[in-house]
Amino acid sequence: MFIYTYACHEDEAALCGLELQTLFGQAAARGVIRSPYAISVHRSPFIKRRIEVTHQADSLEELILQLPSIDLSNRTFKVLFTQGDEAFAYDEQRQLERAAGAVIRGKADMRKAERLFGLTKHQGSWFFGLLEENSAAWLKHQNKPQNYSTALPTRAARAIVNLAAGRSPEELQLIDPCCGMGTVLIEALSMGIRIQGVDINPLAVKGARVNLAHFGYPNQVKLGDMRLLEGMYDAAIVDMPYNLCSVLPENEQLVMLESIKKWAKRAVIVTTEPIDRQLRQAGWRITNNTTLSKASFTRYISVVE
Repeated sequence: MFIYTYACHEDEAALCGLELQTLFGQAAARGVIRSPYAISVHRSPFIKRRIEVTHQADSLEELILQLPSIDLSNRTFKVLFTQGDEAFAYDEQRQLERAAGAVIRGKADMRKAERLFGLTKHQGSWFFGLLEENSAAWLKHQNKPQNYSTALPTRAARAIVNLAAGRSPEELQLIDPCCGMGTVLIEALSMGIRIQGVDINPLAVKGARVNLAHFGYPNQVKLGDMRLLEGMYDAAIVDMPYNLCSVLPENEQLVMLESIKKWAKRAVIVTTEPIDRQLRQAGWRITNNTTLSKASFTRYISVVE
């Protein structure tokens, strides 16, 4: 069993909820998810910590009685309390950490511990286990050498990749046929997800290649028209082209959506206006949708098959 904690800004709450539903198959609540699925703590931009549960009990006293059996193999350790669905004050959290750490046989190290343990209370029970913290790899990806002012925010791009890839992306082949400067590509590749980028704009392709190389990722971009793509992909991620003054005419949107249907089994479509009617007209079935808003600007995100 695993316990995940997560956090998001209210503007991202809908996207966060859909991403976590996709990864875990359950609705998230009060910042905590308890799940049998071993999802990497580094995948979601919203997940903060993961505890791989090794001990649990109905009371803290019962749990502490179990902890002397932990074998550290001469490694140093540190215990971190993680807020579950019951709030504990700062001083209470430190007391709980000390109580658990005091009975573990080994050397505690508050600075550079070789093993991290997590302690939390959820739904009335106490849990303890190996703890991992999200490295927030997406943060460094915000500083790209090349950028579009209208590009997807990096954190949103990472969540949208997870909407397309799902819980087990290891065998999938994704494509971003309007890849721009490569924001989606970088997030996918940083999670070990196979993806190909295409763009009709040679300047965008050049910029994407510069960005990929900057972060040490291979050149996964080619110049091309998505309407002429061949082969078959497990999923497509499409941020429909637009600029600050206009969006694609409806007939051009429809042509693009019909093209995607020919070579992708499913897709995540991002637009600046609702296009449910166009999606259905192109033969897609909408399985989920959500929005991402910032100030007066809203993106509409549709998951389709």
